[in-house]
Amino acid sequence: MPLNRSFARPQRPTRLQSGKLRWTSALLMAAIALAVVGGGAWWWKQRQDAAAAAAAGSAATGTNAARRPGGGPGRFGGGNVQPVSVGTVQRGDVRVVVSAIGTMSARATAVVRAKVSGELTSVRLKEGDEVRAGQVLAEIDARSYQAALSQAQGTLRRDQALLKNAQLDLKRYQDLLARDSIASQQVDTQAALVRQLEGTVASDQAQVDAARLQLSYTQVTAPFAGRLGLRQADKGNVVGPSDANGIVTINQVRPIDAAFSVPEAHLPQMRRRMAAGEELPVELWDRDSRRQLAKGRVVALDNAIDSTTGTIKVKAAFANEDGSLYPNQFVNVRLQVNLLQGVLTVPATAVQNNYVYLVQEDSTVTQRRIRVGVTDGDRVSVEGELREGEQVVTDGIDRLREGAKVAVIDAGAVTRADQAAQDQAAQRRAFIASLPPDVREKLQKMSPEERRAFLRERRAQMGAGGAAAPASAASAAASSASGVGAPAAVPASAPQASAAPKQQRSEAPARAAAPQASPGTAPPAPSAAPSAPADRAAEPPRGIPPQVKALLDQMPADERARVMAMPQEERRAYIRERLQQQPPSPGGTASPAR
Repeated sequence: MPLNRSFARPQRPTRLQSGKLRWTSALLMAAIALAVVGGGAWWWKQRQDAAAAAAAGSAATGTNAARRPGGGPGRFGGGNVQPVSVGTVQRGDVRVVVSAIGTMSARATAVVRAKVSGELTSVRLKEGDEVRAGQVLAEIDARSYQAALSQAQGTLRRDQALLKNAQLDLKRYQDLLARDSIASQQVDTQAALVRQLEGTVASDQAQVDAARLQLSYTQVTAPFAGRLGLRQADKGNVVGPSDANGIVTINQVRPIDAAFSVPEAHLPQMRRRMAAGEELPVELWDRDSRRQLAKGRVVALDNAIDSTTGTIKVKAAFANEDGSLYPNQFVNVRLQVNLLQGVLTVPATAVQNNYVYLVQEDSTVTQRRIRVGVTDGDRVSVEGELREGEQVVTDGIDRLREGAKVAVIDAGAVTRADQAAQDQAAQRRAFIASLPPDVREKLQKMSPEERRAFLRERRAQMGAGGAAAPASAASAAASSASGVGAPAAVPASAPQASAAPKQQRSEAPARAAAPQASPGTAPPAPSAAPSAPADRAAEPPRGIPPQVKALLDQMPADERARVMAMPQEERRAYIRERLQQQPPSPGGTASPAR
């Protein structure tokens, strides 16, 4: 039999292939587990290093807090005490106010024109004055109108005489007719003549009245009380009823009206209150909404809603007794449409994202969710878990977290400190502006130390006046401190000499810590000795709290410059933190360290 051979590759057993697959999967899982363990170990080591660095940074922060520019804790402070300002939760009435933009309009406006033509013989008005109704403003040449009146009066007298004669004849004819001595036709004719003359006299009387009226028009009078504008005609001009500009314009401004628009959503409430006879108070404020101009009330609503804007026009009346309101004046309007009585209110600055920070009895803060209502001025009505008399944080909210420790400070002290810094900066700018231009140019090229020394010397020269130079007082103080005899001081410098022992006592610890100078060596002239008279012009104004004044005195010049260059809110926060970190002085007052 032929031998059949197969050249196909023999297949491996299925068991061997499955075993190799299991080994591959096991190796892959082991690699993944090893990577996870290594990553966890690296993360743990990084976390421990970060914690150690944070602890070291906290220790360094606590040690050098006074030397940092911020002078206090970090932004959120961890467990440190955060200085804050607070406001009180109060219960009171809150107005529901609608703000709008309005324009003043005169109650009545008229262009005063001449009713008859003629030449202006006098102008009695004064531009911008307020006049009474019927007051004479100008006069027109009245000679022609006086002549016309005289002519009409003459005609009237003539016709009156004819009528009188005709009436007498009629009476005679009637007597003759009663004795049958005259025809009745003649009596009737005479009676008709009398009636004709009576009509003529009546017409003449009307002519006289018309001429008298035209004569009265030669005096131009004010139609109503109001304020005059600029005159449009002068003496000698020929004026008439057809003049477009007239003689002058007059506006009635007492009372005066304001027109503004409010959303149509307030219309039902406004109509309901006006139908009940209640007044809708309106306040007018200036362009910056800082000064109140007048108070009035709503007098009328428009008869249609503007479909383009969804508003309705409202007119309010104001007495304007002082005459401060003018027609076409731009005003900010505040319309009170309702009054909420006995609601809880908090300062508007205390609300942040429908939350407030409530200061608890243990000087910690907790968040309270509230529902914000309407705002009236600097307070806002709220609903929530608040009680009357509780304190909420108004300044420093961005540095707080739930349960943070806080210290309540006086907001007025921060405001006064900020004002003191601004006043000091203004004094410095005024002092530098008073220097000659060449001196200012040299001052800009000096180093900070040279600039401070130069300014100190110039202030000392300006503040000394007729007294002796402060350098002599400084030399006397330095000589007395070193034990070397000094020449007798002149009488003018006696106050400075009397102040030297006090300054010597305050500088005793510093001299004890400093190395002793050799007897043959003259001690260096202390530049800070005349600091009191020299820096008198740069001192903050009176009324500043002692701790704030001491803080300003302790700041170096460059730090003060940085503080004054900060925005107002940032500067207040900076001074507040420095006041919080300020250590108490042993003697009750901080010694200035410049």
